[in-house]
Amino acid sequence: MARIKVLHIITRLIIGGAQENTVYTVRGLKEKGYEVYLYSGPPLGPEGSIIPRAKKMGVHPIIISSLRRNLHPFLDYASFLTLFSLIKSGRYHIVHTHSSKAGILGRWAAYLAGVPVIIHTIHGLPFFPYQHPFLNFLFVNCERITAPITDRLICVCDMMKKQALNAGVGKEKQYVTIYSGMELDHFLNPPSSEKLRKKLGIKEDELVVGKVGRLFPFKGHEYIVQIAPEIIKNFPNVKFLFVGEGILREKLEEKVREKGLKDKFIFTGLVPPEDIPLYISLMDVVVHTSLREGLARVLPQSLAAGKPVVTWRVDGAEEVVKNGQTGFLITPGDLDGLKLSILKLLGNAELRKRMGEKGKKVVDPLFRVEEMVERIHQIYQEVLKEKGVKV
Repeated sequence: MARIKVLHIITRLIIGGAQENTVYTVRGLKEKGYEVYLYSGPPLGPEGSIIPRAKKMGVHPIIISSLRRNLHPFLDYASFLTLFSLIKSGRYHIVHTHSSKAGILGRWAAYLAGVPVIIHTIHGLPFFPYQHPFLNFLFVNCERITAPITDRLICVCDMMKKQALNAGVGKEKQYVTIYSGMELDHFLNPPSSEKLRKKLGIKEDELVVGKVGRLFPFKGHEYIVQIAPEIIKNFPNVKFLFVGEGILREKLEEKVREKGLKDKFIFTGLVPPEDIPLYISLMDVVVHTSLREGLARVLPQSLAAGKPVVTWRVDGAEEVVKNGQTGFLITPGDLDGLKLSILKLLGNAELRKRMGEKGKKVVDPLFRVEEMVERIHQIYQEVLKEKGVKV
C-alpha cells in the first residue's frame, strides 16, 4: 500500500476513553502502513496525562499549546491559525479529528487547507440535557455548520448517531458506528488482585461495589454516596471503591465523612490505564451512574472482566448492557432502582457469575482494538476512493 499521510487531532491527551481510543487508532494505523501524525493541546487538568503511555506505544504527539478545552476566543483563534499552517504544510491526505473543540477547529483548518478527506469521531456529543441552554445552542450550531465539510462522522455507539441526527447535525449517509476498541485480553485474563486487595485494606470476606471514572460533574458518584447507608444496612461487609481523580474529590470525601462512612469508601486517586483491569477484577458489582458518556469504556471493560454492571440507561449503555442478562439498566435518577439492583447482585453470587459469563460473550470481539482499527482502515479506503484521491 502506498504511504497515505494521516493526521489525527484531539483537544487534550488526558487519561480518558476518547484519548485511549485515539492513541490505539494511531498506533494501529501505523502498523497497517499509514504515515500517521497526532496533534493535541496540553494535557491540562487533574485527570493525568496519557502521553507517557502513548510514547511507550510508539505514538509521539505534537503539542499545540494554545489548543484548550474551555472556550477562549483568543486562544481558539491562535489554535486555528496554527492548525491551518501545520496542515497546509503537512500535505495530508486525511485529517481525522476527535473531541468537540479539536473537531470544529481541526475540520475547518483542514477544509480551508485543501485536505481531500476529513473524518470526525464523536466520542460524546458536546450538547446534552443537563447543560446550559446557551452552550447547547452554541455547540449544536457549530456542529451543524461543520458537518457538511465532513466526509464521515464516526460514532462510538448507535445512540450518538441518533442524537446527532435528531439535533440536525449532518445526514444519515455520513454516519458510521465503530465501537471503541480496547485491549480486551487484559480484562478477560487479569493478573491476581490479591496484593492490591491487601494494599487497599479490603478483607477477603468483603464485597466490593466499584465505580471507575473521573470525579467530575455529571459522572454521578454522589448517587452512590447517597444510597450507600441503605446498602450497608443490608450488607455490613460491603466496601465502595471509587477509581479515578477529579475536582469533586474533596466534596465527595466530605459527604462520605458527614454520613460516617469514611471506613466504607476507598478513593484511589489517579490510576494508570494499564492498571484498570486489576481494579475492576476486585469488584463484585460495577456501577456506572454518569449522566452523559457516549459509550463508557468501563461498560465493555467490566463485562469482559466478567463483572455485572448496574448503569443508568443513557446514551449507548443499552447497546452493551443487556438488561437482566449482563446487568441492570436503570432510569437516570431512580435511586430506588439503583439501590435494589445493587442489593440483588450483592445477595446472589450465582447471578453475578451468570451475568459475568454472558457479558464476556457480548463484548468479544466487538470491542477489540484490532476490530476498531480495521473498520477505520476500511472507511479511509472507501472515502479515498469516493473522492478520487490518488496517493
